[in-house]
Amino acid sequence: MIYGYVRVSTGMQTVENQRFEIERFCKHERLVVDEWVEEIISGTKAPEKRKLGDLLGKAAKGDLIVCSELSRLGRSLFMIMDVLSGCMDKGVRVWTIKDGYRLGDDIQSKVLAFAFGLSAEIERNLISQRTKEALARRRAEGVRLGRPVGSLSARTKLSDYESDIRAMLAQGCTKADIARKYHVHRSTVGRFISRRYDI
Repeated sequence: MIYGYVRVSTGMQTVENQRFEIERFCKHERLVVDEWVEEIISGTKAPEKRKLGDLLGKAAKGDLIVCSELSRLGRSLFMIMDVLSGCMDKGVRVWTIKDGYRLGDDIQSKVLAFAFGLSAEIERNLISQRTKEALARRRAEGVRLGRPVGSLSARTKLSDYESDIRAMLAQGCTKADIARKYHVHRSTVGRFISRRYDI
């Protein structure tokens, strides 16, 4: 399978330019894209929260992912390295047009896969270490960390859907209906509603 992956950050941008680039590149390479994956979402979002995550999950050994440039995969070097490392572990090839990367099954790609994997692991450890040090410093300064005991977060999974939930309730929908729609437990819906008396 050959996948064309296209991502833009906002609805103000267009996927057409990237798609045109990929189509022109594939024509030159005598390739045909079997499936397009297009999304409008920030590259700072983790791959598993994007369509990219689904693509990486179903792509199999020998498959090829073509995108316009590495930055389409993520906004940080760490995220890009993690994605590429995972692809090479599965034997999935990744080709980018502007950067000219061709990551596949050759020895150079295997060396890169090792480097990417090692770099990603080091970066994860450094982030964890920096976080622990910062928290320890804050505790030493007498700062109480975390939410006060017994307090509730102002935002919940349903906060962005308050007006929709209000409309559903007005139409006679049950808590179970709302829970199914937003993939949460019915008790979560109940708590959300009880804290907002005007709903």
